[in-house]
Amino acid sequence: MHQLNRRTLITGVSSAAAFGLAGCVGGQQSQIASAVPAAAPSPGQSAATPVAGGDFRSMYAEINDGKFVVPAVREADLGPAFRRTRVAYSGTEAPGTIVVDPANHYLYHVEGGGQAMRYGVGVGREGFAWSGNATIHSKQEWPDWYPPKEMLERRPELLKQMSQLQSGTGMPGGPANPLGARAHYLWHDNVDTYFRIHGTNEPATIGQSVSSGCIRMVNQDVMDLYQRTTIGTKVVVLGNAQPQKVAHS
Repeated sequence: MHQLNRRTLITGVSSAAAFGLAGCVGGQQSQIASAVPAAAPSPGQSAATPVAGGDFRSMYAEINDGKFVVPAVREADLGPAFRRTRVAYSGTEAPGTIVVDPANHYLYHVEGGGQAMRYGVGVGREGFAWSGNATIHSKQEWPDWYPPKEMLERRPELLKQMSQLQSGTGMPGGPANPLGARAHYLWHDNVDTYFRIHGTNEPATIGQSVSSGCIRMVNQDVMDLYQRTTIGTKVVVLGNAQPQKVAHS
């Protein structure tokens, strides 16, 4: 996996900003498009073979974390291929690394012993904006959402859901917030990539390409990942992928 250089990163960030990546999600009115066709495994990343699963009802049950209640996920909203599963992994990344495969709608948390925990993800056009290595610079529980002004101009109805927060006009964290229950903020060489791994209150978008967003996970899954990661965790975002048939809201 190649390392991003600063010029490539800045170019990618500029392109992402044009997309409104700082907002990172399209909100609950995003239109779901057809899933991006599966791509061939990237160099250095082997195909994964499921070796263990879990009980759906226990993995995706209602959760009360002391702040808010996360509703249970309906089986109809999360296909078997995108449920949290421990899989065989023979890639080159060290245990603890997160590997994001936007083209195939998967995120892997590498474990020891040739295994990884695989999660299904939803991807927006911003999720294809750049690739390379980054680190988790910060993590937030029930993060606030600050959509860029371009998004607010395009969708003025969102203003009804906004209020003045400490960092500007935004939506406070909570069950209705499109960033979901947890968010991971990725930086490269002390520069914000504007790439986020976050939750979603729209589980049916997992395994799909949607109008806007970075990498979204079912809230129960992003909470599970959140517990497995620390500040400074390495994140590898696989490249050579382009969004296809992405709907626009």
